[in-house]
Amino acid sequence: MPAYNFSARFAADVESGRKRQTIRRRRKRPTKTGDKLHLFIGMRTRSCRTLGKAVCAGALPLLIDEGRVILNGDELRTLDALTWFAAKDGFQTWADCESWFREHYGLPFDDGELIWW
Repeated sequence: MPAYNFSARFAADVESGRKRQTIRRRRKRPTKTGDKLHLFIGMRTRSCRTLGKAVCAGALPLLIDEGRVILNGDELRTLDALTWFAAKDGFQTWADCESWFREHYGLPFDDGELIWW
């Protein structure tokens, strides 16, 4: 029963179902297809709130670096592909996505996984 905490920036999209994936560092016990996911905002605080529950439809290894994404060994390099990828994860543009990961994790973000439901 993996639990995921989302920042306020993504909470409304997760709750409404517009955002149906998340990018995370790989865990010791990786998320697997069929796992029940618990989605929250404000975990470990008084304002913790459930955004939803879902069943994991899949998880793939992921690397994000300057101007590229490698998803399960397949490289996305064109601006159209990167923009599509960023939009699926709740970002307006690829530049916004790349900047967010640079600021929060540093690039390359090479120990990630894409989890969707």
